Amino acid sequence: MEYIVFAIIAYILGSIPSGLIVGKLGYNIDIREHGSGNLGGTNTFRVLGIKAGALVTLADILKGTAATVIPLFFDADVYRLVIGLFAVLGHTYPLFAKFKGGKAVATSGGIILGINPILFAIMIGSFILTLYISKYVSLSSIITGIVAVICSIIFKDVGLIFVTSALTIFVFYRHTDNIKRIKNKTEPKIKWM
Repeated sequence: MEYIVFAIIAYILGSIPSGLIVGKLGYNIDIREHGSGNLGGTNTFRVLGIKAGALVTLADILKGTAATVIPLFFDADVYRLVIGLFAVLGHTYPLFAKFKGGKAVATSGGIILGINPILFAIMIGSFILTLYISKYVSLSSIITGIVAVICSIIFKDVGLIFVTSALTIFVFYRHTDNIKRIKNKTEPKIKWM
């Protein structure tokens, strides 16, 4: 029963459409009608700028973190990494935004932050370094997922290996079109780094 309750809470947290809220309240813009139409941080950066993009990314990270930390306050006997996966599902298929959300990168990172802050710091470093070198957010997201899996293997944490692998596969899946555009050299590069 605890799993069901916390999974629902995590899904609802993940469903909070940060990009839509920031766009509507701060800019009177529906982010889904601009750029890639995605509700995540990357599209927010491109459409609304650095401040809005940073705010949405932070909010999306914290959704994943909150989903994994809340069970601690109730001394719940649940595997928090599994609960965090429901926040990712909520972010990707949000109840409050017609089930069309982001690509799960920031919220996935938030899950890791709630479970293993050291791994999260490594992931942030990997993302920034790859972004600096490649200028592709999508490629940086994918490489960071791979780094997370490798680090989980080094940490010898079976649950973390399973979850980071599942999240990385999901991130690959969500970035299928981006991968094609990178191959065709049509994927947009960031200009602000």
